[in-house]
Amino acid sequence: MIGRLSGVIAEKTPPQVVIDVGGVGYEVDVPMSTFFNLGGLGERAVLLTHLVVREDAHQLFGFLTQEERATFRQLIKISGIGPKMALGLLSGLSVAELAQAVTRQEAGRLTKVPGIGKKTAERLLLELKGKLGPDLALPATVANDAQADILQALVALGYSEKDAAAALKALPADVGVSDGIKLALKKLS
Repeated sequence: MIGRLSGVIAEKTPPQVVIDVGGVGYEVDVPMSTFFNLGGLGERAVLLTHLVVREDAHQLFGFLTQEERATFRQLIKISGIGPKMALGLLSGLSVAELAQAVTRQEAGRLTKVPGIGKKTAERLLLELKGKLGPDLALPATVANDAQADILQALVALGYSEKDAAAALKALPADVGVSDGIKLALKKLS
């Protein structure tokens, strides 16, 4: 019903923001990634939303990116995962990190998120396998820990995973981390 809100940030109290749209304030629950990437009070903001209608409440959940909202919607389809737990997952892990955990079947990574136990993590891995976008998962070009470290360093420097993976393909397989980062940066510039 409500797919997007565009307005002024009236209040910010984690994990909730109030967006003033034409004089009406909408309370929106957001993952922490969205919360910290929003501007300050009085600044304009655009949030993609998902409306959850329950017997006792209508709740709006907001996201800065389409990927976050799509992942949220995928999560709440899983039995035992409600909107609050899905929001907690997206607050604890980025969409790319969640996709990597699912691709690598890393239940331990999911259990680090508050409220996610071993059984829930295993159910998430089972239900999400093949459902999160393959472009979000760690590229298959990562053959060892050094290459994974190089890829993470490039992403931390602001390169997209796609560009970082392309640069990684051009590196020798046995390159060290520091040399690999230097060579990859040369390829990317």
